Amino acid sequence: MNPDSIYPSNMKTMIADYMEEGFLENIIDMFKHDKTLYLIIGDLITDERARVRLGVSALIETLKREDPENVSRAVHGILPLLKNLNPTIRGDAAYLIGVIGHKDAIPYLLEAENDENADVREIVKESIEEIKSNSP
Repeated sequence: MNPDSIYPSNMKTMIADYMEEGFLENIIDMFKHDKTLYLIIGDLITDERARVRLGVSALIETLKREDPENVSRAVHGILPLLKNLNPTIRGDAAYLIGVIGHKDAIPYLLEAENDENADVREIVKESIEEIKSNSP
């Protein structure tokens, strides 16, 4: 499902702006009450503002604890970012997939093991290990 068909860009912009302003608790509540918001995580990772990208990491880490049955909904929007031109975005995507711990994402991470960027390769390796160590 395309997140653009559900959420207009002003909704994504509003969430990113809230993230930049540090309103993480508000955003966490929004995600807990509207599970379709998980679809826009990928868009948020590509935001040019460092505070937004850091906020996305904090959001996923918190939702992993507080909404574990739904956090894997974000994976679909994150997986394509493993092939993004920007190595920072590829690394962030790999990290978040590892945090989420969705074992079905391992084949995509394995494809990214040979990334041209050494930092991305290391994050991918750690994410694979994290998923495998926490999978039943």
